[in-house]
Amino acid sequence: MTSSPEIRAFFDEPTHTVSYLVFDPATREAAVIDPVLDYDPATGEVDTRSAAAILDEAARLGLTVTWTLETHVHADHLSGAPFIKEKTGAKIGIGEHIRAVQRIFRPVFNAVDLDADGGDFDRLFADGDRLPLGQLEIEVLHTPGHTPADVSYRIGDAVFVGDTLFMPDYGTARADFPGGDARQLYQSIRRLLALPPETRLFLCHDYKAPGRDHYAWETTVAAQRRDSVHVHDGVSEDDFVAMRTARDATLSAPKLLLPSIQVNMRAGRFPPAEANGVRYLMIPVKERAGA
Repeated sequence: MTSSPEIRAFFDEPTHTVSYLVFDPATREAAVIDPVLDYDPATGEVDTRSAAAILDEAARLGLTVTWTLETHVHADHLSGAPFIKEKTGAKIGIGEHIRAVQRIFRPVFNAVDLDADGGDFDRLFADGDRLPLGQLEIEVLHTPGHTPADVSYRIGDAVFVGDTLFMPDYGTARADFPGGDARQLYQSIRRLLALPPETRLFLCHDYKAPGRDHYAWETTVAAQRRDSVHVHDGVSEDDFVAMRTARDATLSAPKLLLPSIQVNMRAGRFPPAEANGVRYLMIPVKERAGA
């Protein structure tokens, strides 16, 4: 039995998102992690080219895709999970605390079609759940803080951490979304950084830190503990919370926040069509304070 999965990364530059095709080299069973649906906010057009590229690679390698795994309800891209499921039959999984995210955002978008019970997903994972991937095993780690529902997937010597961590020179995820918590985020990160030093960490995003001329999305526990600008060894929980809170107050909302949340909380499903047969994404109108 091997402890190392084979991994192929797919970088979507418009959303700075990294999706992964992960497979057992012995049995060729595979999982897709955090697939992207291409979406043009200027026209409302969607395309499946990014997700299709993953499946093209899976076909080239002779893989059988059995899982589509979401690390959380993304706020910066729309999920391509339904396309992967349609083409392969792969089940869509996410952390069980998706229910909390659905309860938060259901009234925001008046999503009366959504029961907020996680039922749009095929499998809701609890912390510590384990599922087979050929001769490998996927272990689910609940790593909240960025959102309540974030999970990381540990497969052999690799962990797919979603938005919890970025490259050491860029830092950590924001924690100011509804249900986010900087203190929880720190505790989740320290849990990840307690894994063996050689553990490989695969990230969901990269934005090229100042001074770096290339994108990167793979690091190690040892590198994070030594070099992370936010959570290297020696950074206390209180120091991290103070830094993260101050930094988050300066950040603008992600460009695709509103379309992403309402689609991704439905497991990549768009809202039901209106009477004219067209599906619409909602943009709640809010009056600025003092306006």
